[in-house]
Amino acid sequence: MIDYFQERVRVAASDKTLLRIRGGGTKDWYGQRLDGEILDTRGYSGIVDYEPTELVITARCGTPLAEIEALLAEQNQMLAFEPPHFGPDATIGGTIAAGLAGPRRANSGGVRDFVLGAKLLDGKGDVLRFGGQVMKNVAGYDVARLLAGSLGTLGLLLEVSVKVLPRSFAETTLRLEIGELDAIRKLNEWGGQPLPVSASCWHNGQLCLRLSGAQAAVDAALRLIGGEIVPNCWRFWASIREQQHPFFGGEGALWRLSLPSTAAPLALGGTQLIEWGGAQRWLRTDLDATSIRRSVTSAGGHATLFRGGDKSCGVFQPLAPAVARIHERLKASFDPAHIFNPGRMF
Repeated sequence: MIDYFQERVRVAASDKTLLRIRGGGTKDWYGQRLDGEILDTRGYSGIVDYEPTELVITARCGTPLAEIEALLAEQNQMLAFEPPHFGPDATIGGTIAAGLAGPRRANSGGVRDFVLGAKLLDGKGDVLRFGGQVMKNVAGYDVARLLAGSLGTLGLLLEVSVKVLPRSFAETTLRLEIGELDAIRKLNEWGGQPLPVSASCWHNGQLCLRLSGAQAAVDAALRLIGGEIVPNCWRFWASIREQQHPFFGGEGALWRLSLPSTAAPLALGGTQLIEWGGAQRWLRTDLDATSIRRSVTSAGGHATLFRGGDKSCGVFQPLAPAVARIHERLKASFDPAHIFNPGRMF
């Protein structure tokens, strides 16, 4: 299969044919635009190596994400960044390329924090290897982690090694009635204490807080925080991760705001849902992109047009000139013919 990929890439580079790297297509809506002939990765599938005692799994790019999570669950382990699937056909390659994390991200880390190594097919058809299968295996620029969130613009991710973590012994979710300002204040207050908080979500006057860890730690946090225990809480957090909660079914453009967790509520109209201890805020609004980004930037953050809306404003916040030049040099280095996923990011 690698030989096929290499031949396809070399011919495309020679003919200046654009290629759209695609796994299950569950995140085709994410990013700026889709262009080029589809290079389907699903035929290159399978677990390359999994050693539960080493807390690392290596898989080919087309491996279904559901297959990986099922295998980890058998050993009471998990992908700690809790990636969204957005459909049954999600693959591990697409998961890493999109770089999207779920409710546990603020407390466990993002996608790139768990990428240990990768095998990449570049725009010249060469197979490159970065990192390894242990945490301390980095010399110089950490390219393997750079691939997380690159949306396939640097090359075809052939294999990836990812750190996994054990599942928690106990898990409970609390629900409290609280306003937005007080919720942000309390989330930051609890975040500075040794509490086993693994997820948070505020919407429409209700704050849900997930506690994960040893039973004694969860029980102690329950007594300290109070509130109402949510039954079948896994359903609620799955609805947040997969954006099936009623909030995400609303009208208008969906914006993802990345802010300092302590940032005060932003008066942007519409409706909001707040995650990650206040650091990620989802916004449904018809307000124009310039006004949104001006307000978010002044608060020390940035804004992404996640779903819907007019993409001509730029899905991702424009880069500073110096950062843009770094992006351009990286693209030229890995994909000199500019054939991979053109225009997907900027």
